[in-house]
Amino acid sequence: MPIYVLFYVLFLCVLAFACLALAMARHQEAVFGKTLTRAASGVFRGSGWSALFMALWLLVSAGHGWALGLVYFVACTSFSAGVVYGALIAHERWFAAR
Repeated sequence: MPIYVLFYVLFLCVLAFACLALAMARHQEAVFGKTLTRAASGVFRGSGWSALFMALWLLVSAGHGWALGLVYFVACTSFSAGVVYGALIAHERWFAAR
């Protein structure tokens, strides 16, 4: 698998987890200062899940099949979830200090 595919999948996973986090009311209040409408939350949720499915499809179809593709997918999602979680913590600490 070319390395650029892995970077693209990592980008998709980070984007997906950011969208899924912004679909939650708690994170909306922390980032935007208010909760969004149900429609906007639905768009974030749908975009997040779509990006995760695109990342999975990209890894499975990159020539590794389901066995190794799922291993890469779990690795990418674990790393991406940690990045988004860390970014949310940093965001709250940054704006709490102000």
